Amino acid sequence: MKTVKALVLRAAGINCDKETAYALEVAGAQVDFMHINQLISDGSKLNDYKIIVFPGGFSYGDDVAAGKILANQVIHHLSNLLKKFIEDGKLVLGICNGFQILVKAGLLPALGGNMNASGLNQQVTITNNNSGKFEDRWVYLTPGTDKCVFINPGQVIYLPIAHGEGKVLASDASVLEKLKSDGHIAFRYCDADGNTGCEFPINPNGSTDDIAALCDTTGRVLGLMPHPERFVKFTQHPHWTRLEDKNRADGMTIFNNAVRYASDNL
Repeated sequence: MKTVKALVLRAAGINCDKETAYALEVAGAQVDFMHINQLISDGSKLNDYKIIVFPGGFSYGDDVAAGKILANQVIHHLSNLLKKFIEDGKLVLGICNGFQILVKAGLLPALGGNMNASGLNQQVTITNNNSGKFEDRWVYLTPGTDKCVFINPGQVIYLPIAHGEGKVLASDASVLEKLKSDGHIAFRYCDADGNTGCEFPINPNGSTDDIAALCDTTGRVLGLMPHPERFVKFTQHPHWTRLEDKNRADGMTIFNNAVRYASDNL
């Protein structure tokens, strides 16, 4: 497999960058860290990479709203750069706070329609959990599309969540229908048997249609609320001593697929 260079973006308050880099390295990527101010000052730095990741955490303390400040930096300084990155066939991954950033910057689900001054359009938002509190638990996820290069179609996976603002809402019924009909729903919350439409805590935040993750039209931009970087070794499973499959680490499916795709398309 050819060596894939991946970039993990950093900013004040981001705290899952090292775990994310480790997961990418286990998958076979060469990983660098870069503060967003470095990328804003010299966008050409992104040319060396095939994958960029917006990791989890609380960027800028989640002041105003989760991910909103960093999303504004993306809109005003990086939107054209990231659009070209995607058009060039490269991969973008946003995890938890990173998902919030991609949505609020208009990079997900990127359905088109009326654009703002930056050429982006926010048609989905992520807001406060129905429970009114921070949710820290493990959840099952079932794929909602076969177009996303990061996921294994048909494979139910188990990952941890940790968020206070994880409820995905579409701007109106027509947007929700487009998300479903055009394959933008990458994962839905489900029970252990893959059944959706369940109540809390199976759907931990009240997301519309159990949405846990979204991808764009290309299938190469993924944002998800759960943390795949927190389940990359079987001993991280909450019941690891009882696991029959000692090779199970569901989070690695995301990173393995990303690195494999990028390597195949170098």
